[in-house]
Amino acid sequence: MLRIENISKSYGDKNLFTNIHAAIGELDRIGLIGVNGTGKSSFLKVIAGIDDPDQGEIKHAKGYQIEYIAQEMDLYEDLTVIEQIYYGESEQMRRMRAYEQALLNLEKEPENESFQEKLLQLQQKMDQAEAWEANANAKTILTKLGVTAFDKKVHELSGGQRKRVAIAKALIQPADLLILDEPTNHLDHETVEWLEKYLQSYRGSILLVTHDRYFLNRVTNRIFELDKGNLYVYEGNYELFLEKKAEREAQEISDEQKHRNTLKRELAWLKRGAKARSTKQRARVERVEEMKGKKFDTKKENLAIQAGSKRLGNDVIDLTEISKVFGQQTLIHDFSHQIIPGDRIGIIGPNGTGKTTLLNMMAERILPDKGEVKIGETVRIGYYTQDDEDLDGDLRIIEYIKEVAEVMHTADGQVITAEQLLEQFLFPRAQQWSYIRTLSGGEKRRLYLLKVLMHEPNVLFLDEPTNDLDTQTLAVLEEYQESFPGVVITVSHDRYFLDRIVDKLFVFKGEGEVSVYYGNYSEFLETNAIPKQTKAAAPKESKPAASVKTKKKLSYMEQREWETIEDEITQLESRLTEIEQEIAEAGSDIGKVQPLFTEQQEVEDKLEEKMERWEELSLLKESFESGK
Repeated sequence: MLRIENISKSYGDKNLFTNIHAAIGELDRIGLIGVNGTGKSSFLKVIAGIDDPDQGEIKHAKGYQIEYIAQEMDLYEDLTVIEQIYYGESEQMRRMRAYEQALLNLEKEPENESFQEKLLQLQQKMDQAEAWEANANAKTILTKLGVTAFDKKVHELSGGQRKRVAIAKALIQPADLLILDEPTNHLDHETVEWLEKYLQSYRGSILLVTHDRYFLNRVTNRIFELDKGNLYVYEGNYELFLEKKAEREAQEISDEQKHRNTLKRELAWLKRGAKARSTKQRARVERVEEMKGKKFDTKKENLAIQAGSKRLGNDVIDLTEISKVFGQQTLIHDFSHQIIPGDRIGIIGPNGTGKTTLLNMMAERILPDKGEVKIGETVRIGYYTQDDEDLDGDLRIIEYIKEVAEVMHTADGQVITAEQLLEQFLFPRAQQWSYIRTLSGGEKRRLYLLKVLMHEPNVLFLDEPTNDLDTQTLAVLEEYQESFPGVVITVSHDRYFLDRIVDKLFVFKGEGEVSVYYGNYSEFLETNAIPKQTKAAAPKESKPAASVKTKKKLSYMEQREWETIEDEITQLESRLTEIEQEIAEAGSDIGKVQPLFTEQQEVEDKLEEKMERWEELSLLKESFESGK
């Protein structure tokens, strides 16, 4: 167990949290909730021992291991991927690292007898440390996370690849507590879903911050909420947290009302003027004074988004056979679509397939190699980009907003000043003259979002809006888009966000192929779960569902298939076991491991197909025998 005892932390003049207590037990899965700027990342750093609290302490047993993944990955630029993930001082990590270095040396000089002898010695040490399973597990995790270039230097990797390496490194290190600060940022849908399932069976405890509410709900069993310097602890996942928080706030309001009624009665008693200066009366006066000083946390700061938009005509954006190639990679090939008023479009697909490129072409920031992008005359685009706008830290918050406008006109004709808008975005008047450099990363993103909306767009482009925005801001942004009269087009990996706001998807499949799906993300998954499964299921879908019930007996060929299918399943299962053993024995030999991973996937697919066919034949056989 890790104990948090009476810790406090300030940043400049701002108190982040004060005198908070909590405990993290074995196998806890804790989600940390709070509006941006409340100190979530600072709290995680204090727990991880990266930062010191102003007061209080973190207590845990000697040898308690904490692994921490920050939003900004702290990786060693000159190490290879395989060296990076084996970084650590545990005995197992040191032996695996030495083994990997010996392999590298022998690859360079395969005839060097001293290198050969060294490798044999290290293989024995790997046996003693029982490190082969961890070695194979590391490479499996990397493959699942989409990192296959094990010999690449870290500085050669993209931001998304670096994130995956950092996650893999943390997952294979032996740890009692795994701390994750926005682990789903820069990961595509498939990878997020894999990570979600992996963490559900993780052997240690987990403390995480994430904007992905599906992820949060499915992984956690406790919630810590940072709110106005206090830490509230809830048992249960995110769904239960929402219910219990509403109950807590209702109870606080009830307690405040009871307190007021009691105080009112006490004051009335004093005003009636009991003349005796008794000890009892003096105590009552003191109690009234104490009651006057008591404060209740019932004043809630709620984020509100009010924005207007310019009139949008019938012509919005027409894409006609557009194509785009970068280097040797075709991102978009002959894609056509007409965007109309009221569209709510999500853009999904693996990282690096061209999603942001499409947004940039529609915003006329880059041109297609061929085809045409035609923008309607009344279109006014507001573009919230994925990369941080270069916010001038020497500007004050109010100055940054007033660069756009002093006031904004809402859809219902109201005029709202810049100061009022900042208040609605949880920047109180006292903070508005602070410098931008004093803001947290999430607060800067919220401020940038306000600036985009102040342009009063009628077509809103959102590129990964869920990165670095807290769950409260996202919920309000979702509500805002429901009443937004214009067009919304968003690139997002956040499944909940997509389900809330879009009714159409542009699906990037790679190699330039982009398809259109009508529906939200969950509906898309139901009908297009995984391409390989769709292909395997296609022959079955062509048969009427009733055929299993109406067919009288197995055909000759089906009977022969039934007699052999169980043996085939057994053989496939045996081969899977052999492959897993071969992967473990191959260690870090990339030339051997990669083909084995490929074969493993192929065998798993065949096994799944055979199992489905076995069930189908079983139903046919049972139906025939029961009908005799």
